[in-house]
Amino acid sequence: MLCIIFSGRRKTGHLDLEAVETAVRAAMHRAGSAALTELLQLPAPETEEERAIDCTCGQRAHYRELRSKSVLTVVGPVQVSRPYYLCRHCHQGQFPGDVELDIENTEFSPGVRRMHALVGQDAPFDHGREQMKVLAGLEVTTKSVERIAEAIGEDIAQREREQIDQAIQLDLPAVLGKPIPVLYVEMDGTGVPVVKKETVGRHGKTDGEPSHTREVKLGCVFTQTTYDKKGFPIRDPDSTTYTGAIETAEEFGKRIYLEAHQRGWEGAAKKVVLADSAEWIWNLADLHFPGAIQIVDLYHARQHLWELARKLHPNDAVKQKAWVKKHQRLLDKGKIEKLVLSLRSIASTNPEVIEKLRIETNYFERNAERMRYPKFRRQHLFVGSGVIEAGCKTVIGSRLKQSGMFWTVRGANAIVALRCCHLNGQFEDYWEDRRAA
Repeated sequence: MLCIIFSGRRKTGHLDLEAVETAVRAAMHRAGSAALTELLQLPAPETEEERAIDCTCGQRAHYRELRSKSVLTVVGPVQVSRPYYLCRHCHQGQFPGDVELDIENTEFSPGVRRMHALVGQDAPFDHGREQMKVLAGLEVTTKSVERIAEAIGEDIAQREREQIDQAIQLDLPAVLGKPIPVLYVEMDGTGVPVVKKETVGRHGKTDGEPSHTREVKLGCVFTQTTYDKKGFPIRDPDSTTYTGAIETAEEFGKRIYLEAHQRGWEGAAKKVVLADSAEWIWNLADLHFPGAIQIVDLYHARQHLWELARKLHPNDAVKQKAWVKKHQRLLDKGKIEKLVLSLRSIASTNPEVIEKLRIETNYFERNAERMRYPKFRRQHLFVGSGVIEAGCKTVIGSRLKQSGMFWTVRGANAIVALRCCHLNGQFEDYWEDRRAA
């Protein structure tokens, strides 16, 4: 190939640099593949002791022969030759060399599987296939990107579950480090489109219609050390970590507790739980983070006023704005009791309006202590849950909610675990742990 390129240059006087780059890379891949194939010719066992290994059935498996398999590596396909052992009792074969090389039950090397995981968590699987072809010169299928990315995500999720089990048993190591001035926990939920079998028996948002989504519960933890000249808090750069899954509130509570613990919750000078008004969130806050400052997102609370204004003054934007301005002043000043009294004084004969008034009045009354915004601002604390709302879009929405996507719960949870691992900067740690295992 290089001969053809240089011959063409002599004839035309021009050099196609991209063609040369591609040709050189292909040549290097071929050379690397040949060298790696030679390196991966594992020898047959020489001593009698090496010719038998333990079998899972409790007996001994004996060496039979060297067997070869093709494996795609970062430099292209290679042939691996390794000893094959067979147990005479259970007739199960073993390749200890595959376990050592981390290629057991797979045709891809660890390096290529890492690529699968990276592209699979970042974009649609077919786009990942194209990325691997263009950027690494490797031909893989869309299905292999999906299968391997989800398998690695499942492995990450399984390790998380093991850590959560330790947390349940209170078998948690102490987290050392400098005390954190302010540590925040935020939680929210966002729907992900799923296949029909995942919504059997579940009701949708519209009466009489089935559900088309399942909720991913997402949590984030971040820290704050300082605030600006106007007293507004400043989130510490690169301090946000995420955790999430499609699971029950009870299961998620253990998950977010573990994440907060690992980030130094117990040693934080101030502990804050900041979220919208979902009941499951505050139940978890009371259970797992007792004593924390609880704050309802100010902008979510304002939205409740707007919803009520639209009910009270339908199709009249001017009156809606005036009504919200008056009542938002009470909300922003943390005078929730006065706000509640004002809402209760509103008379109406419309049953829908009466019911909306009842719901919203109870909402503000129930969350009064979580809405003392001047008090929170004096402590230079955040009063908006923008971090988790942005997380729902960047962690979940941009990857799992694209047009035409429908997930199984298993597949969605695998990609969420993989994506959180990567965004949290823990992906390299995961591969180091795999190598050490």
